[in-house]
Amino acid sequence: MTRLLSSAVAAGLAMLLAGQPASAEALKPEYKVSTVLGAPFPWGLSAQRWADLVKERSNGRIVLKVYPGAQLVGGDQTKEFTAMRQGVIDMAVGSTINWSPQVSQLNLFALPFLMPDFRALDAITSGPAGKMVFDVIATKDVVPLAWGENGFRELSNSKRDVRTPEDLKGLKIRVVGSPLFNETFTALGANPTQMSWADAQPALSTGAVDGQENPLAVYSLAKLYTLGQKHLTLWGYVADPLIFAVSKPVWDTFSPEDQALLRAAAADAGAYGRDIARKGITVEDPSLLTQIEAAGVTVTRLSPAQQKAFQKATAAVYDKWKARIGADLVTAAEQSVAASR
Repeated sequence: MTRLLSSAVAAGLAMLLAGQPASAEALKPEYKVSTVLGAPFPWGLSAQRWADLVKERSNGRIVLKVYPGAQLVGGDQTKEFTAMRQGVIDMAVGSTINWSPQVSQLNLFALPFLMPDFRALDAITSGPAGKMVFDVIATKDVVPLAWGENGFRELSNSKRDVRTPEDLKGLKIRVVGSPLFNETFTALGANPTQMSWADAQPALSTGAVDGQENPLAVYSLAKLYTLGQKHLTLWGYVADPLIFAVSKPVWDTFSPEDQALLRAAAADAGAYGRDIARKGITVEDPSLLTQIEAAGVTVTRLSPAQQKAFQKATAAVYDKWKARIGADLVTAAEQSVAASR
């Protein structure tokens, strides 16, 4: 009996060293997934869909729990990527903007007016530039699995309609914690003020800031029009893709089969989130915009000529950050955009 037991232990050790699938006992009771926005925002819904799909496809073996509000990092969303590298967070559905302080290449998506529409955005994320970005992230102890979406970021304020760069002059605009956003709005004559999403809503309510920029789904679900944000400009100046990712030390504990399961579920959840984020804001389906206008909001749709004026005003910022992000990466993205036209 002792000889048989020793043989079994030796066989199990050999399988482990050979990279065989981990046993169910090696799994954590729960894997913490960080997000900034929870349900009913598309961001939170896609994170929860990931958790649901993983639980279903693993027959309950792998349990992901979504923690919205960046609560795992004390509400500071810019610390999420570092926390994942350190293993404080197991997984995340994170914003390219929030992770850009640690991964400078993610500023690609915040280059002003790089992507004219969803087709261009999809061409970047699914093309060479998207792969280049994922390759960089993979060198930082984080494993990127799939793209998701928060949406194109539109501009709102409580003071006036914005049709030209001159209309932005002097407006105090809440921006996220990225120097590129500061420089973009400074170039347009605005007064950018960095603050977390948790602080932004009270600041809008009290008039401490005049405006903000966010995807339309966020604007609508957060009812920012009730906080004085009655002037909305559709300018699509940057997009905010999301990334489904896992801490590398955590990833390495999963068997190859479970890794494939997590990756496929992330891809499906990302597609689900993209559909929700784009619902009601297209020419074919403007239902969300119709609801926003019904709330007494003035929606300004820029003509191509008007958008060109904003693009010209931020051209120096674009060129500066193209060099900082990496000319090869930005050029690859530009080529994908051109091919999508």
